[in-house]
Amino acid sequence: MGFNCGIVGLPNVGKSTIFNALTMTQAAQAANYPFCTIDPNTGMVTVPDARLWVLKDIAKTDKVIPTQMELVDIAGLVKGASQGEGKGNAFLSAIKNVDAVLHVVRCFIDPDVHHVDGSVDPVRDIEIIDLELLLKDEETAKAKLDRVKKRMHDKEAQAAIPAVEKVLAGFKNLVPVRAQGLTVEEAVHIADCQLITAKPMLFVCNIGEDDIAKGGNAHSAAVFAHAQKVGARAILISGKIESELVQLDAAERASFMEGLGMTEPGVDRLVRAGYDLLGLATYFTAGVKEVRAWQIQKGWKAPRAAGVIHTDFEKGFIRAEVATYEDYVAHQGEKGCREVGKLRAEGKDYVVKDGDVMHFLFAK
Repeated sequence: MGFNCGIVGLPNVGKSTIFNALTMTQAAQAANYPFCTIDPNTGMVTVPDARLWVLKDIAKTDKVIPTQMELVDIAGLVKGASQGEGKGNAFLSAIKNVDAVLHVVRCFIDPDVHHVDGSVDPVRDIEIIDLELLLKDEETAKAKLDRVKKRMHDKEAQAAIPAVEKVLAGFKNLVPVRAQGLTVEEAVHIADCQLITAKPMLFVCNIGEDDIAKGGNAHSAAVFAHAQKVGARAILISGKIESELVQLDAAERASFMEGLGMTEPGVDRLVRAGYDLLGLATYFTAGVKEVRAWQIQKGWKAPRAAGVIHTDFEKGFIRAEVATYEDYVAHQGEKGCREVGKLRAEGKDYVVKDGDVMHFLFAK
């Protein structure tokens, strides 16, 4: 389906370190100098879901297939990107092509890692990037306004004018599109602009090893507060810890995490947060051959969800047999659910819920 998250950040914030940990590769060169990531790197990450392993035991299968999410590591940004400074044009082009943004923000103190602006101030760092994105969006929106104003006899073009003007007024007050409270109709009028600040945003607070057990620090607290103001979300992670974890075997990893008071790797939480940021949900199919997670957008109806498996399932959709994950587990599978009336027959208008265990009937 191609839903993806782009990872952005100023140079030396730990962006490539976190990308490497996420993808368990060294595809992005992590080095202590700006622009070490020259071109966007892409990696596929598995979406951790403990429910799969519960279903595996019930289905008595050895094959488990989780969903995946695409990550794009986008070259570091500096002031003036909207005027083409540094890798500005390439950065802005790459970020326009992702569906959601993971903005890694430096919230750690380390004298050995140079900060591009000389001091650690994550909200300032965020505002540097956000201003560049706003300036680019303003340029795009102004061009749209010029176009629609010229088409005086086009009702649709004229109807878009108030929406574009509202967005531009928001930009003057440094408010990103996602925090402007646009109506569905207004959002439709500006959709063709592909405005960057309309994309969902998650601030990834890269904190030091010692701050994980404390639940963050003053810098990360400031980012969480800022996120609320700009219609974004925030999450804590320690790039240093995560880069160490991926080099350990399972037993060592468990012991290391226990010593830090961690129940799971931070990258697992980050991947799930990215998945949710994209508005994605998961349904399952379970049988002796395999247990599999399928990725859909929240709000999809049963035929479209079936089409993720195969287009024939969508075209010839008859009905879906559905059990909630909780019922499926409580009654130990499809047979048990059927016996107690917990296996439902759903038609074309059924909106698939996250965690549904499904079986599709279709005409060949």
